[in-house]
Amino acid sequence: MPEGRKGIMDPFDRARELLRRFKGDAYLFGRGALDRIGPWVRQAGDRVALVRGTFAGSDGYVQRIHMALADAGVELATEVRGARPNAPCEDVFRIRDELARAEVDAVVGFGGGSTIDATKAALVLGMAGGQLDDYFGTSLVSKVLRRSSRSLPEFVAIQTVAGSAAHLTKYSNVTDLSTGQKKLIVDDAIVPAYPAFDYETTFSEPEALTADGAFDGMSHMIEVLYGAVGKPHYALATEIVQVGLPLILEHLSDVLNDPNHHRGREALALATDLGGYAIMIGGTNAAHLTSFSLVDLLPHGRACGLMNPYYTVFFAPAIEGPLRCIGQIWRRAGLTTTDFQALAGRELGIAVGEAMLAFAREVGLPTRLADLEGFSSAHVSRALAAAKTPELHMKLQNMPIPLTAEMVDDCMGPVLEAAAQGDLALVPAASTDRWSHP
Repeated sequence: MPEGRKGIMDPFDRARELLRRFKGDAYLFGRGALDRIGPWVRQAGDRVALVRGTFAGSDGYVQRIHMALADAGVELATEVRGARPNAPCEDVFRIRDELARAEVDAVVGFGGGSTIDATKAALVLGMAGGQLDDYFGTSLVSKVLRRSSRSLPEFVAIQTVAGSAAHLTKYSNVTDLSTGQKKLIVDDAIVPAYPAFDYETTFSEPEALTADGAFDGMSHMIEVLYGAVGKPHYALATEIVQVGLPLILEHLSDVLNDPNHHRGREALALATDLGGYAIMIGGTNAAHLTSFSLVDLLPHGRACGLMNPYYTVFFAPAIEGPLRCIGQIWRRAGLTTTDFQALAGRELGIAVGEAMLAFAREVGLPTRLADLEGFSSAHVSRALAAAKTPELHMKLQNMPIPLTAEMVDDCMGPVLEAAAQGDLALVPAASTDRWSHP
């Protein structure tokens, strides 16, 4: 086990060790992974379809995939254009229809989270049938597959962006552009059997996408830790945060200042992969829930990053352990001088929330809803309405203090108003038996 000069494992090696604990040999990752993709795909099938992203520079990578498949004796039956940002429903239907005509053994998805999520949903519709609405929620895909004695085609998910970790998880986020609302399929049946991620594909990521992905991965780790208090996976969630969060805090600015900072790029890829590990042992909650209603205003990771400081204050009395852990990570990264060990309750939550907001400002992310072009009270109403729907019930239950649909307006409404004004002091104070305003 590689160790540093003082007997402490290098943080990059610790991250790799955690990922191997998570996936074992069932994950092809790291720099140079794309050079080994042919045999990886061959395990899934001999005749495949490729659903590919069309980001700048993607043609060169796709050509490498073509050559690797040919060298491995894999027939490429068809090539399908991937999804637009946020995986619109229309793209899911198009991918489903094109795959249905291909008659393949397996599907290879090459792209960011939207292309991978859209392909997951397209495979569900293609094999299980029905409408997308039939599968929004938890374990509904597995239920239909068991009833019909069917299984989904093998899926090789090749990630290209450090962020969503869609290649590692049981989630498929799909957006109805007509309503501006994102919805979620959650099911073990859609976890890609053959995930891959060559971290070198992130080296040319645009600055905005880099920051958005980093905050998405950060939010995965933080929200899972918040919801893990008192649960069996709390220790593991804490370990993931202690390893993954510093990789983002200590390297995101490096990459934004120098896009060719390859060590920083690798740090972000490892960290966001650990975010995928986190959401496979626990679940995201409040900030992710709200982000699903802000898709017309800003990218997903930024939405989560904006909302998490406010929900941090909201849940502070129930998550003092996680907050001291996170606060100390911020302090060790040199981003604050606050002594979080000396604080408790709401005061602790505000201190951690302020540290989060300061980091967001440092890397150029918005910190209040009112600053977003197009924001209005309609977004608050949409977020509150969405939080009450059955298909997003799991997000309410994942919260540090679980909510019911009947509690949403009184509990989440004031948090959204505080985020609109950018004032942590306006966030309600929570307790396990009552909800009160400061």
